Amino acid sequence: MAAAATAANLAGKQGVRVVVIGDPGTGKSSLVVSVATEAFPENVPRVMPPTRLPADYFPDRVPITIVDTSSSPEQRAKLIAECQAADAVVLTYACDRPATLERLSTFWLPELRRLQLKAPVIVVGCKLDLRDEQQVSLEQVMAPIMQTFREIETCIECSALRQIQVPEVFYYAQKAVLHPTAPLFDQEAQSLKPRCVRALKRIFILCDHDRDGALSDVELNDFQVKCFNAPLQPTEIAGVKRVVQEKMPEGVNDNGLTLTGFLFLHALFIEKGRLETTWTVLRKFGYDNEIKLRDDLMPTIKRAPDQTLELTSQATDFLRGIFNMFDTDNDEALLPAELDDLFSTAPENPWSSNPYVDCAERNVLGGLSLEGFLSKWALMTLLDPANSFANLVYVGYSGDFGSAFTTMRKRRVDRKKQQTQRNVFQCYVFGPRGAGKTALLQSFLGRQPSDALPMNGERFAANTVELSGFRKTLVFREIPEDDVRSLLTDRESLASCDVAVFIYDSSDELSWQRARNLLVEVATHGENTGYEVPCLIVAAKDDLDQSPLALQESTRVSQDMGIETPIPISVRLRDLNNIFCRIVHAAQQPHLSIPETEVGKTRRQYRQLLNRSLMVVSVGAAVTVVGIAAYRVYAARKNTSS
Repeated sequence: MAAAATAANLAGKQGVRVVVIGDPGTGKSSLVVSVATEAFPENVPRVMPPTRLPADYFPDRVPITIVDTSSSPEQRAKLIAECQAADAVVLTYACDRPATLERLSTFWLPELRRLQLKAPVIVVGCKLDLRDEQQVSLEQVMAPIMQTFREIETCIECSALRQIQVPEVFYYAQKAVLHPTAPLFDQEAQSLKPRCVRALKRIFILCDHDRDGALSDVELNDFQVKCFNAPLQPTEIAGVKRVVQEKMPEGVNDNGLTLTGFLFLHALFIEKGRLETTWTVLRKFGYDNEIKLRDDLMPTIKRAPDQTLELTSQATDFLRGIFNMFDTDNDEALLPAELDDLFSTAPENPWSSNPYVDCAERNVLGGLSLEGFLSKWALMTLLDPANSFANLVYVGYSGDFGSAFTTMRKRRVDRKKQQTQRNVFQCYVFGPRGAGKTALLQSFLGRQPSDALPMNGERFAANTVELSGFRKTLVFREIPEDDVRSLLTDRESLASCDVAVFIYDSSDELSWQRARNLLVEVATHGENTGYEVPCLIVAAKDDLDQSPLALQESTRVSQDMGIETPIPISVRLRDLNNIFCRIVHAAQQPHLSIPETEVGKTRRQYRQLLNRSLMVVSVGAAVTVVGIAAYRVYAARKNTSS
């Protein structure tokens, strides 16, 4: 598996910017001049202007721009700016001045950390020709420093005067950018990093065409040609397998190189400093320096604010197959370990954090049913379709974006046409603290309110609802009372909402008043922005003593605003009054249940009056035109007869 020498396009880098820093007099400028001219300069300026090495200077064929810096206090701001714009930093000390070596640990490296520099650091000992022969070796000097400062990619000594290892300084700097160690390998644990393992596992599976869990000689050769544009000779294949088998017997079986052996080979390449081999493989399969699929491989999604995407039947069928494949115990549920295995070829499990971690129905063992599995995918597609597509690709989907998703019609058009074609509905749940918002979401997932995990901010719940023989996915988004005002500062905040629910504690008059205020705020926002949404009022805790005033007022308000009267429910008694079907029904009839405020009524009446006035004026004008025409005909006839 020889490494290719064309990392330029694969790394997505048009050029590498290397910034040289260090104490005064350590040889920064001499180093820059020496690499550019291949000679030691007699007269060196205090700071060299930016110097460019051509693309063909090193085998990777990526041009390098070298930026020299001054370490004087008055140039500090410029030095910081250059460091923050650097792809790599060359940090110098003078081999004949131990004090400059100490300054690496006491000033320069801590300062780079303080600046939160992400670029790799190459530590360079300049003036090697002046180093005292009695000094300890570079390895002994740098080992404790590199142990403390893991951002150091490598260390090297050089001499501009003697032209010793000068080009190598910038070769290592370029290599650290194009083929960085940090994303691939954990130096402390001496093992491949999890993301690297996951990416290589996916690549292995893609290359294992016959799905027998091993790369045959033919598959290994195909892999070699794809990544390195050169075939492997039979003797080379035998040699690779022999090396693996000697070090790791389980890395090879009768069918060929196993995943264990494949990972071992890459760890071996990295340990031997051949990072370009692994990076070439990763980049050939579309990975960037963060070991995720490159952004340019992800489609640009264009849609209106009130449009959402949904999974196609092709993508859903693929997900059903994946579910069954990883349901190894055939219990019709994916346990957490099975789900982790399913996502083991993605950079991480996308559902291991909010809002996905606790948003779907689980069985007593924590297993996710097929409906729950598909509901989570529907939620991810609703909230982040690009991430949803990326994870489809990670778990093996081979179709393009258009085959996986369909863009739904604008909600405004749905309201005008008085029907919708959506299969996934998003319901915003508003209400005061303690009204029962979380309890409603938990009951939707078949749980007790006490089962809810602690969560800051919004909570989601996704599940399927059967209505008139069709299954629809309903997504609840719980909006904390304190977040409503900030939510409504965004003009398009209701654009993705299919229906809004306003829940209050029916035994508490104050709870109703606060819910009413939220209803008016949301309805007003919808009228002002054009993103009106159907609304339902839910009277929760129906098992408690009702507040007569709250019941009377909520009924009056619902009638005044032209929406359905409050729906009583009791989560404790599990008397939910068919609430979930009623929410889906309201979403399917998007022109109904839209509340109207007093301001909205006045505005509508004004428009109606204006339209009637315009109509009267239009009719009057038409009558006048007809009258003039008739008079002209009459006059013409009269003139003719006379």
